[in-house]
Amino acid sequence: MIGQDGGVPIPPPPLRRAPVQRRSAERLGRILDACAELLDETGYDDLSTRAVAERAGVPIGSVYRFFSNKRAMAEALAHRNLDEYAARVTERLAESGTGGGWREAMDVVVDEYLAMKRGAPGFALVEFGMPVPVTARPDQPNHLVADRLRELLGERLGLEESGEAGERVRVAFLLAVETADALLRLAFRVHPDGDPVVVAETKELLRAYLAGVLD
Repeated sequence: MIGQDGGVPIPPPPLRRAPVQRRSAERLGRILDACAELLDETGYDDLSTRAVAERAGVPIGSVYRFFSNKRAMAEALAHRNLDEYAARVTERLAESGTGGGWREAMDVVVDEYLAMKRGAPGFALVEFGMPVPVTARPDQPNHLVADRLRELLGERLGLEESGEAGERVRVAFLLAVETADALLRLAFRVHPDGDPVVVAETKELLRAYLAGVLD
């Protein structure tokens, strides 16, 4: 599956059946919107396919047409979140141009994540993927985010894509995403809107690390 911004291919969301007609796609959108709202209201444990169907105003069969269970539905929401995040980053970078180089791009990447964390329905619980054990295969949320951002920023910033230099960039993006994920989660544990001191220090840490790779 290619993201809406033309970015790196990512695994397709776990749909039983992909929507073909516009009406079906709109119904799927309503189901995911309802899922996001209910995640904020009730949490994942109390989420149910029946409640989502009622909130979306669709028959329960319509939910099961797309999803086998609530986990598949939440995973599809996570994929949609990643598409939306990539689109927001792309739009912001298009508005600002490339004058600020990778440092400006990094600020945009962090700031758009913070904006979704603060305001996107359901994002606080699901973000870009369901929680996975540390032994999970390397195709899980942070790997997907790192690859998506590297593809999105590669041409814009003139990043190396092959050889040892390209591999170093790939690893650097993954480490930066993993680091930002841990520290920004801390920021939201300290303050419901993300502690500004922790956010600022996170950006400084990322600048110091990435400078050795991208400068």
